[in-house]
Amino acid sequence: MRLNRIATVFLAAILAGAAAAPGFAQTPYDGLWNVTIMTSSGSCEPTASSTLTVTDGKISGAGANVSGSIGNGGLVKVSINGAYANGQLSGNAGSGKWNGASGGIPCSGRWQASRQ
Repeated sequence: MRLNRIATVFLAAILAGAAAAPGFAQTPYDGLWNVTIMTSSGSCEPTASSTLTVTDGKISGAGANVSGSIGNGGLVKVSINGAYANGQLSGNAGSGKWNGASGGIPCSGRWQASRQ
């Protein structure tokens, strides 16, 4: 359950940012992104998918505590309800690692993203 919320928030954050940016302030990674999160250790759900928005390089999401950014070089850093993710975007795809907890038990894994 926790992983599904993390994926949803992470994706929503990436996608929300891109839709809200003015044309002149856009960055190369602004837009909607489909994100899939896979758990490799811990008790979080095995996989979860969601869509996020990136606007002017800022990652945001609906209904969750999301903060993060994507640098011009594609470096991703995001915090979502106490879970953390980092990685790299290049063109219309990206991947990285995440860590968090479910019921107080640590879990971690990888994420993959593709631009819509």
